[in-house]
Amino acid sequence: MIVVDPRTTKTAEAADLHLAIKPGTDIDLLNGIAHLLMRWNAIDTFFIDDCTQNFSAYAEVISHYPPELVARKCGIGIDQLEQAARYWAESERVLSLWSMGVNQSSEGTAKVRTIINLHLMTANIGKPGAGPFSLTGQPNAMGGREAGGLAHLLPGYRVVKNPQHRAEVEQLWKVPTGKISPTPGRDAWSMMTGLETDEVGLLWIAATNPAVSMPDLERTKAALLQSPFTVYQDAYYPTETAAYAHVLLPAAQWGEKTGTMTNSERMVTLCPQFRHRPGEAKADWEIFAEIGRRLGYVEQFNFEDSAAVHREFVQFTSNRPCDMTGINYTRLQQDGPTQWPCPLTSCGGQGREGENSGVLSNLLKGQDNNSKAKRLYADWRFNTPDGRAKFAAYHSKGLAEPPDEQYPLVLTTGRLYGHWHTQTRTGRIEKIAKMHPHPFIEIHPRDAEKLGIQEGELVEVRSRRGSARFPAKITTAIAPGTVFVPMHWGALWADNAEANSLTHPEACPDSLEPELKACAVQLVPVSAISAQSNEQSLSVPELASTHN
Repeated sequence: MIVVDPRTTKTAEAADLHLAIKPGTDIDLLNGIAHLLMRWNAIDTFFIDDCTQNFSAYAEVISHYPPELVARKCGIGIDQLEQAARYWAESERVLSLWSMGVNQSSEGTAKVRTIINLHLMTANIGKPGAGPFSLTGQPNAMGGREAGGLAHLLPGYRVVKNPQHRAEVEQLWKVPTGKISPTPGRDAWSMMTGLETDEVGLLWIAATNPAVSMPDLERTKAALLQSPFTVYQDAYYPTETAAYAHVLLPAAQWGEKTGTMTNSERMVTLCPQFRHRPGEAKADWEIFAEIGRRLGYVEQFNFEDSAAVHREFVQFTSNRPCDMTGINYTRLQQDGPTQWPCPLTSCGGQGREGENSGVLSNLLKGQDNNSKAKRLYADWRFNTPDGRAKFAAYHSKGLAEPPDEQYPLVLTTGRLYGHWHTQTRTGRIEKIAKMHPHPFIEIHPRDAEKLGIQEGELVEVRSRRGSARFPAKITTAIAPGTVFVPMHWGALWADNAEANSLTHPEACPDSLEPELKACAVQLVPVSAISAQSNEQSLSVPELASTHN
């Protein structure tokens, strides 16, 4: 097991090889491993020639990443780089796992595609125990994308800019041709900038807490204050964002409503309601549907229950990569979680709830669960026009905001085991509060000594956008030149300890995810600030007496 992380996490402690690279050097590392695999001829030329395209452009790029250069840029030993490449070269199966440390970056898409490149050049894909595997940031992240839950997507992995995709959705939704705009909507950050310029007149926030989670937080809060009308829909109260809302809509928690979730391995699970909803709380879909009907779309939003919503949704997946037309509530209730693709014609599912469900169950009993655990790309054909996987040739650009003389350290942010995002769910749980009672900043002993910072001392962290204060945790678990703070604490849970008051909004041009994992900062002990303030306050009367 190889772990790539500037922090020595519990997972890193268990690793055979821990590469504590400098933030922003992921592509350098990956291209450096690829360089060595090429040099050693540890690649699958048959797979590359028959099943991929654009390898020559990629080969030219990785030729510029020799081990000496890569090790120096990443801050690791050449022997560590070579060991990582050797593990990859000698393994029959390689599984890559990544999460927000890769995605939340100005090079997020490039990093993911560079990971995929290593799998393609060694044919580590489409077979047991091998492949690139995204660990999404929260449950049902994949389900949200399948349903078109992003500003540029439509259901069934369709894109807004594609006229054929728009026409298909218009037909299924029974709306006039041309009704769906060809222009993608706003991403989360452009909503904030739209508030600043009065281009956004209504802001509707559901199940998230941007007054803590967005980058450049002081700017975000100022933008939220400018909103002419904000609707906030959540199951939890109070939250930091609730203070900015004009209308609060109480939403049901996951256990108070029925629906499906899709995890990272494409497994669809039915999550049934198991407790009554408090007060006036409604399921999110019920709130959206009621608004839709009041806007005049009575036919389109006339759903009896969540099963009806699901029946409509799976129609949109027909003949798409995520085909789920063979999945319905009855099947999920009887047979448990089911993996897509699961088309109606070959997966045994039924078009209406309950039809032939006994036949389906009998069919599945005699199988080895293959219909519920289909491996993608086993035939080495991919979801591209010509069926070939595409190599992506990326040079490393590094951090959007690298350290300099004024801000010499890189701040990275992240999660702690136990806490959920901005503590909306976990902040009031006594056991977790005891586990993580306070925020903190991890500083390497070398950096702490240089700055005169002692263990437990309150430290002010400053970036070009704001500041925050944390007690110091001096540890070799963080790489020199890098500091770490957890992202969970907002204004409700700690005083002046918001990690995202420091981060910047520069984002990946493809995914539009901001670079929440790295920004340039300086550290100042609060005691030094207090001493300086005392000196300044003393100098005022002294100056006055001199004039007298």
